[in-house]
Amino acid sequence: MAAIHSDRRVNEELACVDARKWQYAVLATLEEFGPASQAELSARTGICRSDMVSVVSELADQGLVERAPDPADRRRNVVTPTRSGRRQLLKLDKLLARVEDEVLAQLTPTQREQLTRLLVTLVDHHGRQGEV
Repeated sequence: MAAIHSDRRVNEELACVDARKWQYAVLATLEEFGPASQAELSARTGICRSDMVSVVSELADQGLVERAPDPADRRRNVVTPTRSGRRQLLKLDKLLARVEDEVLAQLTPTQREQLTRLLVTLVDHHGRQGEV
């Protein structure tokens, strides 16, 4: 129930600024790992390749990313965040931090840290399973 509530609140708040979770995931991944192909973004975010095409197109249409031919393999594109994309990511980071504070309001700072450690452990475990 907590996950459902959190997911609903995240979606509601992102919708208020005309954004979606997948768009955030792509921008955050580009910020963390740098420019990447759509296939690399798909692998890093868990967004299927066909959906990734749509997400990157939406972001490009909004001026938040640029696509350019990969110099190493001109058959694929490299996706790079724009200055506007970086600003949007900062805006979304702040928005999601407020939602997190709301959702986790009943937990002490120590409990929040413990929850984060436990969730990271689960994500790491399941992430490794998905790579096998």
